[in-house]
Amino acid sequence: QVQLVESGGGLVQPGGSLRLSCTFSGSDINSYHLGWYRQAPGKERELVATQSTGGNTNYAGAVKGRFSISRDNTRNKVYLQMNSLSPEDTAVYYCNAQYIWSLMDYWGQGTQVTVSS
Repeated sequence: QVQLVESGGGLVQPGGSLRLSCTFSGSDINSYHLGWYRQAPGKERELVATQSTGGNTNYAGAVKGRFSISRDNTRNKVYLQMNSLSPEDTAVYYCNAQYIWSLMDYWGQGTQVTVSS
């Protein structure tokens, strides 16, 4: 069974940076597209960034140029580097893995990111 465990969230001041990590286990990471989503209070979960098995990346418009997703298949990890953070980035951030053959989604438990002075 696929398991995803996020880490790296916390409180950061506006303009600051954070790096989220997600550890993948339970299957072959090479068969999964990986991504990050977020959910702010009172809002629906939204896509932040994804990276395909082939390395192609996709970003939400609100984070393009500030966030960067990367994956290290040798370490079974996916990262989200977040720069120039603003209070609007405050949310619970979820790691996602999508199996390429069935498109089944797996989710981590989420990590809180709070941007505040």
